[in-house]
Amino acid sequence: MDKFVLPHHHGEGPTEEYLSKQLNRPDTFQNVADTFRLLDDTSRVRIFWLLCHCEECVINISAMVDMSSPAVSHHLRQLKAGGLIVSRREGKEVYYRAADTEESRLLHQAIEQIMEISCPAR
Repeated sequence: MDKFVLPHHHGEGPTEEYLSKQLNRPDTFQNVADTFRLLDDTSRVRIFWLLCHCEECVINISAMVDMSSPAVSHHLRQLKAGGLIVSRREGKEVYYRAADTEESRLLHQAIEQIMEISCPAR
């Protein structure tokens, strides 16, 4: 790998090599962009936030967010494909909840900090 050369030299630091190495990994930046793209829709943010606090079926989610079941299912598929939520089947019913991952926890915290709200007491 070539040395990171800046047009303006402000001093050598150990971070220049590290920054160069990270910037030359566009796949990792694409993963971040894809994750944030999942939350570029208000409905998906609302559904994701809801599922951070409870496990629910499509019908109940639809009632809580005042959307049709097909529309909610569409958003759930995208959130699940992105790894932000998981599902489990119980008989004919499928229940959804936020994935137990660091990524989901961080996004949940970010949403609540941006909205200036906090988790309901459990």
